[in-house]
Amino acid sequence: MWSMPRGVWLALGAYGLWGVLPVYWKWLQAVPAPQILAHRVVWSFLFLLGLIFLRRDAAALWRSVDRRNLAAYAMASALLSVNWLTYIWAVNAGRIVETSLGYFINPLVSVLLGVVFFRERLRPWQWLAVGVAALGVTYLTWQHGALPWVALVLAGTFAFYGLLKKKAPLGSLPGLAFETGILWLPAVAFLLAVEAGGNGQVGRATVSTWGLLVFTGVVTGLPLLMFSAAARRISLSTIGLLQYVAPSCQLLIGVAVYHEPFDRVRWVGFTLIWTALAIYSIESLWRMKWGAAGAIRK
Repeated sequence: MWSMPRGVWLALGAYGLWGVLPVYWKWLQAVPAPQILAHRVVWSFLFLLGLIFLRRDAAALWRSVDRRNLAAYAMASALLSVNWLTYIWAVNAGRIVETSLGYFINPLVSVLLGVVFFRERLRPWQWLAVGVAALGVTYLTWQHGALPWVALVLAGTFAFYGLLKKKAPLGSLPGLAFETGILWLPAVAFLLAVEAGGNGQVGRATVSTWGLLVFTGVVTGLPLLMFSAAARRISLSTIGLLQYVAPSCQLLIGVAVYHEPFDRVRWVGFTLIWTALAIYSIESLWRMKWGAAGAIRK
């Protein structure tokens, strides 16, 4: 019986969770974006560290702390922090549709990186899908009327983050702990500084707000672990195109829940993108079923 590879399921789970995150950040709209980012780093590291201790992998993680790994994961940490801050700010500034544009662009960047850095080869129908998606994204960008910097920052930082994860020397869990661990002390220092300046949330936040801030560790760590595991199992081109799940959810939430504008221009652009998705999905399903049938005949 045909079934999708485990890496595909992991990627779909990660992108589905990321797709509904705008609702979570909207619940924290009263908290400034830099403080949400700092809390996200602090609680994510503690969540991941707890998982490592439960798995009794703390000694292995400590042995992995060397100059080479610090340099590699410092770059990943920088990309991740810029991506998180931009995304949180944009969601709470009423620009969820623009964030979805960024994550529609991102798969195209991921495909390009896969071809350039890993010599990944796309089949003709996959190239057609990429071309149609590129047409849709180009149309949306052109009709935007100004440089869509939010979309470009999100697309670029996450695509290069995916590239670094593909080449990362550590596994999913220790690698993510390494990344958030590098940012942990600066995040704590920042939160202490804003508290000392009278702008922090410790004394003013409600119980529900505190609960949401603490739980950012789980909502951050879980999809990142799934994404990191998927990146090591399937090609960057597949990851890039599957990522359309997240911006599709974001788009629906932005328009249907928060009533952001979605005019005729956006309809045309997004229809092109969905057409590309249909081409890629049908071709991939056909190839998988054909390959499985061929293996059975042999």
